[in-house]
Amino acid sequence: MKAVMLVDAVDNAICPTKIVCIGRNYVDHIHELGNEIPEEMVVFLKPNSAITTQLQSQHQGESLHYEAELCFLFQQGRFSHAAVGLDLTKRALQNQLKAKGLPWERAKAFDGAALFSPFIAIEDPDAAIDFTLSIDGQQVQAGHVDLMINKPSAILAQLQTFMSLEDGDVVMTGTPKGVGSIPANSLFNVSLHQGIKADTAPCVQWQWRSA
Repeated sequence: MKAVMLVDAVDNAICPTKIVCIGRNYVDHIHELGNEIPEEMVVFLKPNSAITTQLQSQHQGESLHYEAELCFLFQQGRFSHAAVGLDLTKRALQNQLKAKGLPWERAKAFDGAALFSPFIAIEDPDAAIDFTLSIDGQQVQAGHVDLMINKPSAILAQLQTFMSLEDGDVVMTGTPKGVGSIPANSLFNVSLHQGIKADTAPCVQWQWRSA
């Protein structure tokens, strides 16, 4: 089983049984891809085998797109930790599947389709949390809990109406505008802030070099 890492924890490696992903949760990103605002929360899954620490620009010859997301770790009935994750997507294949009304797993759940910074402990998932993604020093995405259509606590409540979450499961809460293709040999840097960004240093900073 693949693991994610916790900051400042005795047992700092956690193996999620699954990754639950929320789609179309930022209005600007919905418009960016030409989609409609959903009437109900969009949910799909990635398996544990999707977790990786290596950022690839291609998979089986198909180019990949990045989507930076605020992610939460589920423990003891609540979201206990937060991180920044990358949801990697085969965009061309996803568009083909969507046009046929088919599921997205071939475009979203392949091996190596999910990367995560270390997770940091939090008290309130709906508090002021923001995150950014920069590529080669240029910021390309910025998200904040306040910009979400479905806030973290609402996401958890809805998921628990039809799905059991196990301790260690990860929930990815959707991506803001600014998604794009992954250039090879580029430095991806993510950061996460809690509280007023101007007054606080990042709680989490992490980077990957794309291959």
